[in-house]
Amino acid sequence: MGVRMTIRIVCGLGNPGAEYALTRHNAGFATVDVLAERHGARYWKSQAGCLVAAVRMGGREVVIAKPQGYMNTSGGPLSKLARELRVRPDEILVVHDEVDLPAGEVRYKFGGGLNAHNGLRSIKAKLGTAEFARVRVGIGRPPGKMSVADWTLRKLKGTFADEFAVTCEHAADVVEEQL
Repeated sequence: MGVRMTIRIVCGLGNPGAEYALTRHNAGFATVDVLAERHGARYWKSQAGCLVAAVRMGGREVVIAKPQGYMNTSGGPLSKLARELRVRPDEILVVHDEVDLPAGEVRYKFGGGLNAHNGLRSIKAKLGTAEFARVRVGIGRPPGKMSVADWTLRKLKGTFADEFAVTCEHAADVVEEQL
């Protein structure tokens, strides 16, 4: 990407509810929670189907958001929030889990393919474009014959939970580099 866009919304993808809290699929929520803690988010409110907080990052106000529907319907709440805040798609950064990256790897990308990610598909459908920024949080492929759904939704414990927390800290670093 040649021209750097101004990011005004950082949206983490995940599923709401305690049963999903420590799962690979909630890498986006966990990363947004790291950003909230680092930047002093004191108040979360419900807006447009998302939990949102305003924080100062990169010397300006940025809205951090966690859509409160399930992952595969994230586009509805995010697009509604963007309309309410008058934010263009190219001013949105989405943080999501990525099975096609090794566990622990984090990459930034702008636009492009959706890698069969249902949350990204929903966002593209509702925004009408794939031209938004992403921070891809690598969770790796499931071992053996385990399904991707079981892999992404399995509760993390012990060293897996510790490594996931470190990865989300790194993802927060990558988000901050884009602001």
